[in-house]
Amino acid sequence: MTASALPVALAPRSGRFPMTRAALGQLARQPRVWVGGGILLVVLVLAAFAPWIAPHDPLEQDLLNMLLPPMWAGGSSTGYPLGTDGLGRCVLSRAIYGSRVALTVAIVAALGSMLLGSALALVGGYFGGAVDRAISYVVDLWMSFPPVVLSLILLVGLGTGVDKVILAIVLVDWTRFCRVVRADVLVTRRRDYVLAAQLLGFSHLRIMLREVLPAVVPLMITLFSIEMGVAIIVEATLSFIGMSVPPDITTWGQMLADARNDMQSAAWVMLAPVLCIIVTVLGCNLFGDGVRVALDPRLRLRGE
Repeated sequence: MTASALPVALAPRSGRFPMTRAALGQLARQPRVWVGGGILLVVLVLAAFAPWIAPHDPLEQDLLNMLLPPMWAGGSSTGYPLGTDGLGRCVLSRAIYGSRVALTVAIVAALGSMLLGSALALVGGYFGGAVDRAISYVVDLWMSFPPVVLSLILLVGLGTGVDKVILAIVLVDWTRFCRVVRADVLVTRRRDYVLAAQLLGFSHLRIMLREVLPAVVPLMITLFSIEMGVAIIVEATLSFIGMSVPPDITTWGQMLADARNDMQSAAWVMLAPVLCIIVTVLGCNLFGDGVRVALDPRLRLRGE
């Protein structure tokens, strides 16, 4: 049987990812993409050009100007737009430099989790049977541990450092991708075009990569953006308790930890990193949600 002999409904798809001209047009019309992408672009520019944008060295201490208020408040200094912390360090400079660690951890950890979890989900969901049961058993066993506790245990063994934080997040959060993507793969493998590709004798690898994978890409993108936000929060939590990076590297979690003693008299010191975390995570979620709507034909037909 050849491909031309199959009914149109059963003919395998071309295997291209769903980034068609119509999807690109829909992508440009998504307000969530513009808002979320704009937020992430601003954070990315700040992180990339931090040495030129930040007004001061994030570790530079000015003991004569401790706990200065922001420039719009009385008794402030124009040299410190967001004021200073308890050691006289520029809050704005520390917030800008903190974005570098946050974005690095978010992008690399989310990418690693997506690749590991999605690969296992494709294999387990496509083949089913004993392979799927074995992978699902490992996922259930791994998810029985509280994520934060498991991250702490891994960091105790691995040590501190950005690379160690990324590895810990990947080893903990790959299960989120595996469980959710597997459910979509189980549905996709029963589609007519996948059955047609199997009837034509295509290899399992080709079917998984060219027929099944494009159908789950929108879901993977959404999970990727959500995982970026989760990674930012996890890194901030770990650095807050001193388990993330060395003290000479500025992070938003360290800013929160340093601001605990002065939060009653100088709330702006804690407010700056909190807003940075909230806005960045919101940008990740908005961007991923908008991209999924643009790439998923089912959502576009519903007009979401």
